[in-house]
Amino acid sequence: MCMLNILTLFIFLSEGVRSGPHLSWLPCKFSDHRVLISNEGARDVQHRERAAMLQFGRKDDTPINPDAITFLITESKLDLQSYLEDVDADHMDCEIHRSSADPDVKWPGQKSHEYNCWFSFTLTHREGLFTVSGFLRYPTEHPSSGEETTRNWPVIEDRETLFARAAMIMKTRTPSVTSGLGFQKKLHCQFAVDHKRSNVTVRWHQQHHDDLFVYASHSGKTKGTGVDLRNLASGDLSYTLPYTKVLHGGTYTCSVSVFPLFSSLGIVLEMQASPLVSLNVGPTLTLQEGEQKKVICEAENYYPLDVHIVWSKRDPEVSNQRVGAPLPKVLKNLLLSSHKHNTDKTFSLSGFFYLQASLQLSGRQFTCTVSHRSLRMPIKKSFILIVEEASSWLFILTVCIFVVALLVILYFMLRSLYQARKHSLEKKPY
Repeated sequence: MCMLNILTLFIFLSEGVRSGPHLSWLPCKFSDHRVLISNEGARDVQHRERAAMLQFGRKDDTPINPDAITFLITESKLDLQSYLEDVDADHMDCEIHRSSADPDVKWPGQKSHEYNCWFSFTLTHREGLFTVSGFLRYPTEHPSSGEETTRNWPVIEDRETLFARAAMIMKTRTPSVTSGLGFQKKLHCQFAVDHKRSNVTVRWHQQHHDDLFVYASHSGKTKGTGVDLRNLASGDLSYTLPYTKVLHGGTYTCSVSVFPLFSSLGIVLEMQASPLVSLNVGPTLTLQEGEQKKVICEAENYYPLDVHIVWSKRDPEVSNQRVGAPLPKVLKNLLLSSHKHNTDKTFSLSGFFYLQASLQLSGRQFTCTVSHRSLRMPIKKSFILIVEEASSWLFILTVCIFVVALLVILYFMLRSLYQARKHSLEKKPY
């Protein structure tokens, strides 16, 4: 009966997580540290992962998993639960870390006899819909003099419940985004702090580049562009690229600093450009038997460098046959040019082969297939080969001799006729 009640409770809680407007709990990996003191007094900080739960509710709520450390997020000015939207718990990854933020710095709302133990968190949607990060503030008493800690970190026991509050939250709905060339692209980033009039410094930075945007509220000074200052007051730190280029690809970092806290989110922007595919022949190619033709398939202006070109041939009569149609035969004599670097940082490549015309190939359909990560489906360009039977050299020679002979005979006949006409005119009396 006890097991049945536990199972019923678990199903009820699971349904509550799935059907409610927001998540009520999440299983997490808690990265903790243990401080060991040697006989000589030296400290050794060891890293260890512990099972934990991130639970939303009131202080008198029972932990969902009593065997794990519970971070019970109680009501505060920041509603962390609302940032997770309407998603299932099994679509989320949760990580919690101890933070090295100074615990002795006073935080608004902190009581005089308390100090703050800080924990950073990262909540990631497994399908890349969003990422939420920030800090949890755990008010606690100063540790006793006999407790060995690092930066006054309190010892957290197994199955302990920590009543914490969200102090800072950051979120992006574009943790990974893809863009073509020549588009406007917006990298989403928002933040919130649990008190007003805080000295906030926000920053956008691209990896291996200088700062793109910096704003400090205490001075009101701004450096760089890309962020709408009108939206910054409401916590919208989104950055806009007006015209995307290949060089814009990379990792962007959106960061917020409110002493003693610093939080950041990484956003990966991948640039892609689809190849332009063309052939150097028309839809139909006519050749004489034995004639050779260089057939080129050109893939131009693509990015990044991962294009794949394949030439194949098949009988056009079976191209529309859905069942039992033989697969196209891939050509083995394909040659590839070297990659061409274009001025806009894109690439071009050609795949070609030398076609030797024969009557057996007449009517065959030749297809160039170009694949690239920017394409949902490969691009295909085709032509049909028509081979005409070559004329016999003996026949051509005979015809030429016959024509020449006729011309010679005609020449002498016309000459004789001219001479006879002239002689006749000379004998006529006047």
